[in-house]
Amino acid sequence: MTDHPDTRRVPLGVLAERRPGVTAWAGEVWRVVDVLEQAPDLPAWTLLRQADGRALFFAGSTEVMLHTTDTDNLKHNIESAQPSLWVVLRAVEASPGMALFQATVDAGEVEAIAGTGSDLMESLPMPAWLFALVQAFVAEHHRERGFWKRRRDGGGDWRQKREEDDA
Repeated sequence: MTDHPDTRRVPLGVLAERRPGVTAWAGEVWRVVDVLEQAPDLPAWTLLRQADGRALFFAGSTEVMLHTTDTDNLKHNIESAQPSLWVVLRAVEASPGMALFQATVDAGEVEAIAGTGSDLMESLPMPAWLFALVQAFVAEHHRERGFWKRRRDGGGDWRQKREEDDA
């Protein structure tokens, strides 16, 4: 698939932690702990540190995609009380048990992903360097769009009425 010329790809690295579970139903618990502006030149799921049953991994590199058609969602995010970045990890059979699936700053995309299954979605405060990029992208590409409300006329919706008028 070819990107729109104004689409912006923002690379980042992800750090994730695995720690022992605290219940009989969860042997381990995963969480995303940070994102890096400059990802290290390491393979995904490289163990960085291990102590007291906790393990810190470089989960891998991914990209945040900024699309010109999504600036309304991006604008709402950066204007919120806590601008966020969401990172999605997906359970896999291969060691260490998780895969880096995606990162996004688009709350609409988060809503779509949230209803799709058992992925682990972590919300992190948007780092200042990413906030500046998103803010500049929105300033350059955002266009206010009016609210369009469909009108019902008579017993049917506007499409039915229009077809009757054309006949």
